[in-house]
Amino acid sequence: MQEKNYSLEAILASVSSYKKPVAKKRLIFDQSALGGISSKWVIAFFWALPVVEYAGIFNPLVFGMLGIAQAIIFYIVFLSMLMIMIIALGFINNHKVIRQITPSWKQYFPDNELGWVLASGATPYKDFFKHYSAALNQNLQGEALQDALHTAFNTMQEQNKALYEAMKNQSSRVA
Repeated sequence: MQEKNYSLEAILASVSSYKKPVAKKRLIFDQSALGGISSKWVIAFFWALPVVEYAGIFNPLVFGMLGIAQAIIFYIVFLSMLMIMIIALGFINNHKVIRQITPSWKQYFPDNELGWVLASGATPYKDFFKHYSAALNQNLQGEALQDALHTAFNTMQEQNKALYEAMKNQSSRVA
């Protein structure tokens, strides 16, 4: 199957949200920019699960069979299972989006790791979303946005040179 080429705007819209003047990394990546389901529907589904469970356990028929103590215990046990399921589905969703956009990302920024941009820990690109926000506030799109982000990557690499070199050496040892 041939991989789709996504625009830089679609890639960044899937992993970030922008409310003037700040762009932030999404907790649940959005597939709608890539032709999939919106993250709003995924989040709505996650919020609906405990409500559906409550309706299933505390309806008059089931509640009458279980009694109050067992109904509460069932609710707590199933709620913990739902929490595990929500974490797993969020993980699967995010990794599916990353798999989809990585080939296109490598076309735009072959020397910059997408994983480093999206990482929550210390990376040379920890300020990426600040630079991306600045570019969006200047209404940059297409080539201008790509050039601004390329310059931002170079700036971040210079600012975090020691960390960049250490992570580059570590990734070359692993590969």
